[in-house]
Amino acid sequence: MEDEIIDNPNIENVDTKDLDVSNDDLFNITSWGADMSFRELINMYDDDELLKPELQRKYVWEKPEASRFIESILLGLPIPSIFLAKTPDNNKLIIDGYQRIMTVYDYIKKGVFTKDGKAFKLTNTAKINKRWRGKSYSELSENDQKKMKQTTIHAIIFEQKHPTDNDSSLFQIFERINTSGKVLKPQEIRNCVYQGKLNDLLFELNKDINWRKLYGTDIEDSRMLDLEFILRFFALGQKHIRDLTKGQISLKIYLNEYMGEKAHNEEPFIELKRKEFQNVVKFLYENIGSNAFRNLAADNTYQSRFNPTVFDSITIATNFAIAKLGEGITKSELKKKHKTLLADEKFKEYSTTRTTNIEHIKGRIGIASQILFDIKYE
Repeated sequence: MEDEIIDNPNIENVDTKDLDVSNDDLFNITSWGADMSFRELINMYDDDELLKPELQRKYVWEKPEASRFIESILLGLPIPSIFLAKTPDNNKLIIDGYQRIMTVYDYIKKGVFTKDGKAFKLTNTAKINKRWRGKSYSELSENDQKKMKQTTIHAIIFEQKHPTDNDSSLFQIFERINTSGKVLKPQEIRNCVYQGKLNDLLFELNKDINWRKLYGTDIEDSRMLDLEFILRFFALGQKHIRDLTKGQISLKIYLNEYMGEKAHNEEPFIELKRKEFQNVVKFLYENIGSNAFRNLAADNTYQSRFNPTVFDSITIATNFAIAKLGEGITKSELKKKHKTLLADEKFKEYSTTRTTNIEHIKGRIGIASQILFDIKYE
């Protein structure tokens, strides 16, 4: 994978000497500050005007941490700012501050602590002021209830003015500003920024039984690498790549642009991609088996780890062959041809070095098409 070492023991690392390319787009981004009351934020959340990034933003605070934050509000202590992004449809996307917002939402509105599903009462310990120790919101005095709702938190709000046809700046804002305590993986950020039908499709397809068998585990990757591989299949397989002749792509930016393309969230496109992916993984599992995306070891046996470039070359070549040959696609001796492909010296070169070079992307897919299906990738 480009720009990072994959910290997953089930995934094989390939050459990562690809260019670490910055996004050269010139953005026109405006930002401003606004003090927003918790009453306002709660109402916005209920009206779907305040959007939380799905999955990446699971609630992680423990009860003592949440209780201390509620106590800080009741004490009138300063509260760290939150970061929001204004979307084209005038909603606000939470970039940073989800834990704080949802703690107050759960305490005031739900009365239930998300982490354990139990009644949200402040911890009954000496760390909490005895006035509020062990109390739920409904047990606070009327003045304290008003104080909580009226308390304001400073929000820094961003809006991308240019370009107008994508949300490309939001990826960089998430990447640079997020303070959640861990460095986010690119697909985790995409999941926050590019919400829509394509993002939903990735989560749906990630549960496909054939894909899970080919990927090698029933457990979905907590850092969303498996989602990124499905996206990689879609993006590197599009005709645009076949039309390029040379050069190097930044895989990170290329996948961002693919997810941000508005046409890629339209229902006919989503249905096409759903069918393509399901057909490909079903075909490969039935005809090659669970080793389809594993490389060969020195003794000609299969390695145990999933290989990203073996994956993209074989899936894209298979999808191309299904579209071109239909029912006439060859199924005979595919396991033997699979080993022949993995042993091919040129294929090994294209799959292990300069893996985001256009010549090498097209080269490894082309060799896979020729060896597996006896067709030219064009």
